[in-house]
Amino acid sequence: MVIDDLGDGEVRDAQNLFIRWADNAFPFWNTLANAEVGEDEQRFLSSLQDASNYMKSHKEPGFLWLFEDLVPSTLREKLSHLVSEAGLYLGFNGFGMAADIELSSLNAAHPELEFVRVSTDEHVAAYADLNCRAYDFPSSASLNFSGPTFWTERAYAYLGLRDGVPVTAAATVESNGCLFLILVATAPEHQRKGYGGAITRKAILEGIKATGSQHVTLHATEAGALIYEKMGFKRITPIGFYALNR
Repeated sequence: MVIDDLGDGEVRDAQNLFIRWADNAFPFWNTLANAEVGEDEQRFLSSLQDASNYMKSHKEPGFLWLFEDLVPSTLREKLSHLVSEAGLYLGFNGFGMAADIELSSLNAAHPELEFVRVSTDEHVAAYADLNCRAYDFPSSASLNFSGPTFWTERAYAYLGLRDGVPVTAAATVESNGCLFLILVATAPEHQRKGYGGAITRKAILEGIKATGSQHVTLHATEAGALIYEKMGFKRITPIGFYALNR
């Protein structure tokens, strides 16, 4: 997506890091992830410094995704100190999750919501705004949220409308034979009303109907993980999302 839809960025596998960086105003489009280093402590420490240096060399903010299973076991208890020494801080914790979903288990209806597929520039703008508000990103991060076709053609992206106003959003994308759930967001003033769960089920339902892929993966925040577990998702690995301490 970074190259094909946004038209710019860097996608490559370095020695210690996976780089998927659009240098876009929306932070989730700027991603580094730690590579498999086994129990090689020095390589892992180098990956932290490499990530810090990479972020410093780019204009826009992003995240280093640290998958706990790929952190040397001898360093896990010291991880907070080590990332701080590298000039990084923990933005939030999350989990990689997965499930095989049956269509019959997906009841997406909610009495207060109308669902619409993202199909216009106005829909994309609403989707971006909801994500910025939900994740406490500046409103400017919604600029250049995507290229011209990702949300309207490649993703199965949906908005939940309450009285005609977008209040929640979610999307699925097919990748490598499975569905990936992305950027679930609900307006802060409308959270804890079941909207996030409803729009998630809608995006998964439509993704499965369109592709036939029933294996669904996602990255969840700690709060979101509780909702996904009720849908049958299992936690696979903890993930820490770290940002540069500028």
